[in-house]
Amino acid sequence: MATHSVTDANFAADVLGADGPVLVDFWAEWCGPCKMIAPALEEVSDDLEGRVKIVKVNTEDNPETPSKIGIRGIPTFILYNKGEEVAREVGIGNIGTKSRLKAWLETHV
Repeated sequence: MATHSVTDANFAADVLGADGPVLVDFWAEWCGPCKMIAPALEEVSDDLEGRVKIVKVNTEDNPETPSKIGIRGIPTFILYNKGEEVAREVGIGNIGTKSRLKAWLETHV
């Protein structure tokens, strides 16, 4: 399953309306840490297929959603379950490797 993009137009349906857990990666093309974590997100998406959906929101192309939910820095990762925020992590300091990202997700899923 790989990650896929979500926009301002479909955020409510694809994330808030999802039946199960959804991890949202708020990122931008110019963000170095965002690019560093991208491969780990893809791998974890495959590892946790069926347990959690991982989506990406480009904050440059979709400014409305990040503004509404208080994104102040990127990357920001928010885990939603049935439309409710259950965890948030700003930056890659605590989850910057595949194993740490996966462990963080598994504690909340």
